[in-house]
Formats: sequence, C-alpha cells, structure tokens
Amino acid sequence: MEAHSISNFTSLTPRKARQVVELIKKKPVSEALNILAFTKKRAAGELAKILKSAVSNAGQNARVDIDKLVIKSIQVDGGPMKRNTRRFIPRAMGRASAIHHRTSHIKIVVSDGMKN
Repeated sequence: MEAHSISNFTSLTPRKARQVVELIKKKPVSEALNILAFTKKRAAGELAKILKSAVSNAGQNARVDIDKLVIKSIQVDGGPMKRNTRRFIPRAMGRASAIHHRTSHIKIVVSDGMKN
C-alpha cells in the first residue's frame, strides 16, 4: 500500500531541500523522522511536516502497519520564483538585478512494501 503527500509552493530553494532529502531517502519512516529532528537545516522541519502528513494519509487505510512504512520516493522540483519588484541587488557597472525568491514542490511517497 502506498500513500503520498504533496507540498506545493514551499518557500525553500530546491537545492537546499535536496541536501536534506539525501539524508532520508529509502529509510524507514521512524528513522527518517529521527534524522530530521536532529538536522539543523530549515528544510528539515518542512520535510518532517510533509512526511508526517504522508504517514497520516497511509494510516487512513486499516490494513497498513504504520511501523513498517518506508520512504519509497521523494521528489523535489523547482517551483515559480517570487519576484519582488521593489527590491534589487546591486550588480557591476551600475546595474541592478531583481531579487528572486525560489520555491519548490515536494512530493513524498511512503510504502509498506506490500502489493495491493
């Protein structure tokens, strides 16, 4: 049985989120939550919330044993960049560039390894 949770437009850069994702990929859920609790990155808190949501979604099915859930896949994709038109960063030769706030779309799939 599989369950998933998706978080769109998260205010994290995909590059920084992928650093934390590499720590918990293909691990049991209990171990992954423990790793995220002790990781000192902002992305760890966001990923923990999404992972708990996926576990809760899996818990809706009576046949699933939550203690045996494993992270099957995690996908971090880049979302749209928020552009603040009033804030700029100085560049060379008197030019200026807009500040881009990157967002990401995160999808976590948990599975108990059983076929339907």
